[in-house]
Amino acid sequence: MTKDTTLRGVRVLSLCLNLPGPAALMRLTQMGARCTKINPPSGDPMQHFSADAYAQLHQGVLEINCDLKSLQGQKTLHRALAKTDVLMTSFRPSALRKLGLGWRVLHAAYPRLSCVSVVGEPGALAEVPGHDLTYQAKVNLVPGMALPSSLFADMGGALMASEAAVKAVFQLRAKGRGSFHEVALSEAAQWLALPRLWGLTLPQGPVGGAHAGYKIYACKNGRVAVAALEPHFAKALCDAAGIPMKDSSSLLKASTHLAMSRFFIGQTRQQLERLALARDIPMMTMPMR
Repeated sequence: MTKDTTLRGVRVLSLCLNLPGPAALMRLTQMGARCTKINPPSGDPMQHFSADAYAQLHQGVLEINCDLKSLQGQKTLHRALAKTDVLMTSFRPSALRKLGLGWRVLHAAYPRLSCVSVVGEPGALAEVPGHDLTYQAKVNLVPGMALPSSLFADMGGALMASEAAVKAVFQLRAKGRGSFHEVALSEAAQWLALPRLWGLTLPQGPVGGAHAGYKIYACKNGRVAVAALEPHFAKALCDAAGIPMKDSSSLLKASTHLAMSRFFIGQTRQQLERLALARDIPMMTMPMR
């Protein structure tokens, strides 16, 4: 695999803990940036949640442990800031001000330094506590009583934060001065929820269950995810299942859904995998859980 050198020479310093900031740092490291992270003396809490995940997130990252509330910690921080292009933070604005890291103070001291501030909610709401689960709940991404299958707000926010860092680098090169960028996890969740807001993933939506060619079905020894949404894929699926298809509206009929269910329950995962390859149908089999 060719090494990505997009951000070669760019120096990033992170004060972010838990998941969103480190995930953004991982992306920036993969793009060739020289990344350093300052942890509190007790370390990053995520080290205790999952040591393996933490190790993957910080591969290639230089880590320093120090107390930013101490004089020595402040000296360590400002030595690093003097050599930094982009600072990433995940503290509340009030905590940053107490550490002398408000944007106005930073910009005055280091005019070429940019800052990416990862917060829960944007603007004045940045002081309100929250986590991935609450941000997903706010935009209706938490159905029923089950927890979401992934930390979508955190990981979406990480992508937005890495995007903001790249934007800051381009602005620095164009204007010669640093810039401030706020990334809110709640807005990341809202962005990811747009397909639901548009109705696409609701039960009556085309990718929410209404289309018989885009659905999860049970098979003999597991499940199959079928994504035959486009007409030519849907036609290949119907032909393979022996189901008449006059036009795309046929895939919306209850009778087609029933016929598809009957077809798939009579097939094994191995048979369906061979069928998908032979007929060029987008399908993925899964174990039953």
